[in-house]
Amino acid sequence: MPSTLTPALVRRVLSALADAGADIPADAGADGAVAALARTALARADSDPGAARPLVKLAVRASLALLADRAPGNSLEVRVPPFGAVQAIEGPRHTRGTPPGVVEASPDTWLRLAVGETPWGRAVEQGAVQASGTRSDLSGHLPLWPRVVPPASPGTKL
Repeated sequence: MPSTLTPALVRRVLSALADAGADIPADAGADGAVAALARTALARADSDPGAARPLVKLAVRASLALLADRAPGNSLEVRVPPFGAVQAIEGPRHTRGTPPGVVEASPDTWLRLAVGETPWGRAVEQGAVQASGTRSDLSGHLPLWPRVVPPASPGTKL
């Protein structure tokens, strides 16, 4: 199955990061670029939601594409209105109407789930995510990237 995280989408992500003045390691690859964009979009949205909208939109679309690549299938539709939706997770294929499983979240919630700022269970429990169907538990697929924890300074106990 061809990747939904296309080279054109990756170029748009890299361009948006450059325009935002965000740093990204040269060896980060497509996954790292999308992670950097998601984190940058969240930070900008917290300070200036209106100006961050294009970044959030692109980060949502790219992170949904990454989810679809990592968990291919057609049994679950993940919706992040108004920016995007993908089908993912192996299982029964649907062709018309509502799929057997649906997950829906706001763009902010989706990006916080993707980067690991919000745990899946807490988002569902608080009603920030609506999930229905037998394959709608995305806890095994989120966060998309490990949470970045700064290294402890010498002599610091964790």
